[in-house]
Amino acid sequence: MHRWYRNGVIYSLDIETFQDSDDDGVGDLRGLTDRLDYLGRLGVDTVWLSPCHPSPRRDGGYDITDYYGIDPRFGTLGDFAELVSQADEAGIRLVLDLVVNHTSDEHPWFRSALSGRSAPYHDWYVWADDEPADRWDGAVFPGSEEETWTYAESVGRWYRHRFYRFQPELDVENPAVRAELAKIVTFWLRLGVAGFRIDAAPFLIESRGRRDFGLLRQLRETVSWQRGDAMLLAEANVPEDELLEYFGTADDEASRATMLFDFRLNQALMLALARGDADPVRERLRCSPRLPGQAQWATFLRNHDEVDLSGLSPEERGDVLGRFGPEPRMQLYDRGIRRRLACMLDGDRRRLELAYSLLLTMPGSPVLRYGDEIGMGEDLTLPERTAIRTPMQWSDGPHGGFSRAPAGQLVAPPVQGGPFGYERVNVLGQRRDPNSLLTWFERALHTRKECPEIAVGTHEPVDGGPREVLVHRTGTAKGRMVFVHNLGPAEHRVRIPAGPDDLALAVFEDGGYDDRIDPADVAVAGHGYRWIRLVTA
Repeated sequence: MHRWYRNGVIYSLDIETFQDSDDDGVGDLRGLTDRLDYLGRLGVDTVWLSPCHPSPRRDGGYDITDYYGIDPRFGTLGDFAELVSQADEAGIRLVLDLVVNHTSDEHPWFRSALSGRSAPYHDWYVWADDEPADRWDGAVFPGSEEETWTYAESVGRWYRHRFYRFQPELDVENPAVRAELAKIVTFWLRLGVAGFRIDAAPFLIESRGRRDFGLLRQLRETVSWQRGDAMLLAEANVPEDELLEYFGTADDEASRATMLFDFRLNQALMLALARGDADPVRERLRCSPRLPGQAQWATFLRNHDEVDLSGLSPEERGDVLGRFGPEPRMQLYDRGIRRRLACMLDGDRRRLELAYSLLLTMPGSPVLRYGDEIGMGEDLTLPERTAIRTPMQWSDGPHGGFSRAPAGQLVAPPVQGGPFGYERVNVLGQRRDPNSLLTWFERALHTRKECPEIAVGTHEPVDGGPREVLVHRTGTAKGRMVFVHNLGPAEHRVRIPAGPDDLALAVFEDGGYDDRIDPADVAVAGHGYRWIRLVTA
């Protein structure tokens, strides 16, 4: 049996920047509900929502003040229920961010904790009586927040925060905290969500100097009891030898998280695209660990954060930064790039198609960031990660069709002017163009759905041929496919693995090739790609 998330297409969006329905300048749940038909036509079957709970929104909503509510700017619980209902009708599942490493310092729990050491919620957070020796170690956002402990005058103790100081860390080893987390996931599952993306999963595992996967296992048990097919997608950018522990391997079945973001593959893809050399991806396919049953990778090129290059060597990181983020203002946290892919590739349509074709043929379920499908750009005048969190560009009308509110009321300014401004890059314009990037994405995503071998098959690189060209194959008991991607500018001819009785049929390609495919002599244009199905005659 193959779980739904193993052959899904996940679309990541921020409610506040997607569509404003009431002209207050902030995207909302009703606006998203009105755009479900667009997502269905695109080929999306899962929508991952960034935090939508009440929050001061000093960190994009990741500073939560109420886990059981909806931020009033986005609507009400009734609006959320209507979104779930309409999404279900459209065949789209909703996944929520589960942000339980920390709360906002304005959360009632933390305000109570600050009232005294014997306060009801004081021991729900992580404290130290003396200045911790690691006060300046392990900051997640170097350059923006250097400390990981802050002194609270009211109680005479230090509280830990590995993110910003306004995000005090919960003590997830406290049984009362764990019981509350189980209530939170139960609440939202009962409202119809299909799963959760677990924010900062390693910080839920590494507590008080040791690693304990008990919370992850308990969360899995809770969601499984409430909804048997629920998905847990963990954000864990950890060393290779720790990855499988996040899945768990009880009886060779995933017993903890059911999905993990494949940061190693992401870094290999970025390095390969920067160098025009397929070797990093070949090596990743060759050494990627075998997953337990019902587990799956979540693959991506750009997510809602920076492009994290921390897993690359200094030389490799320098190559990617030099190619895609050469200016200091394009870089972030001493490890990544805060740009959209379309800008990193200079708006080059052929290389954009190549990059996303690579992503869509990798083992796992692809995660797309809103606006990827039209080639949106970033706004580097905005701080930190908000550079890529600009309003969705629906049309060439005022504010890109995102909102009819006055400019001063907008939650963020849309990208305006230049090659990536909403005047030139928008959904309406590309909907009218049969050769647009949006139309290409629709064809690509629907074609991928017809090729389940990609998601659940065993992938392996095919050796031989030029370094610029990646040839890899995958297959299941029901079918076999071969993919050819040319990361260089010059045309090449390669051999693909096929038996004497195999017919090679084109499934999806960049065009301009002969109808008949000779497996011994397959042409691929510069920055070209070909998806080929092998059928026994």
